[in-house]
Amino acid sequence: MRLAAIDIGSNAARLLITDVSTYKDGSPDFTKVSLVRIPLRLGIEVFDIGKIPPNKEEKLFQSIAAYKHLMDVFDVKHYKAIATSAMRDAKNGQRIADKIFKETGVDIEIITGHGEAELLFETQLAENFSSKNYYLYSDVGGGSTEITLFKKNKVIANDSFNVGTIRLLKDKVAEEELVRMKKFIKKQVKGKSKVIAVGSGGNINKVFSLSKQKLGRPLSIDVLQRYFSDLKGMSVQERIHFYKLREDRADVIVPALRIYLSVLKWGGFNKILVPQVGLVDGIVKKLYHQNAFTAMKGIK
Repeated sequence: MRLAAIDIGSNAARLLITDVSTYKDGSPDFTKVSLVRIPLRLGIEVFDIGKIPPNKEEKLFQSIAAYKHLMDVFDVKHYKAIATSAMRDAKNGQRIADKIFKETGVDIEIITGHGEAELLFETQLAENFSSKNYYLYSDVGGGSTEITLFKKNKVIANDSFNVGTIRLLKDKVAEEELVRMKKFIKKQVKGKSKVIAVGSGGNINKVFSLSKQKLGRPLSIDVLQRYFSDLKGMSVQERIHFYKLREDRADVIVPALRIYLSVLKWGGFNKILVPQVGLVDGIVKKLYHQNAFTAMKGIK
């Protein structure tokens, strides 16, 4: 069965198309067919003027229309489209979502920060971790950061904070939100003997790739600090040239590293695991569990 996920974030819109098959023991296997990313950067205007301007509205419409065509070409059976921080903060976000549905048939759900954190947990990354440890999972996006504490594949606590890379670039992160995030992290790790930091998001995934670290091995806080210091001292054009970064990655990677380093400092961590999963992975897996599992019976 072929499933698709659309994630409309503050920095980019992504379409993930995935094949799901069942192994002989009945467990599902998820195989990536295609991943398309368009750097719409909705948060640039939304976090400044509070709405999506006409030119970005048109680009969003064209992007979703293109994604709809791709899903048709790939014979996608089920899809789910969600929008996060920028669309939920935009005064015209719901109107635009309604217009897109009317003209393309793609139904976009604008989710809360808590809903975003829950979808991230659907990546089922916890299944690959030890049941003996606690894990503090941080996902840093353009508009928000989601923090989830879990153990034994169960969520113990989660919260969403308006602390994101584009918000930092626009100087739109409130000091009280940073304080709230710091207090939440300290509260979750307090008194627990073994808590391991986990990070997701395009920026830390990129740093992980640059580091040449073996998948499954953590990144040390020293490595993150070195990349932060090096990249911070460069212009955007220098980051593009020396690190071969896309322009829309080159400007947000520094504030992203600042956020991850803050999380590690506040939690008392000296390293972080980077499983290289994201929100689109969680959307696909939730879609499978909610809507597609009955149709998978007997499919090999």
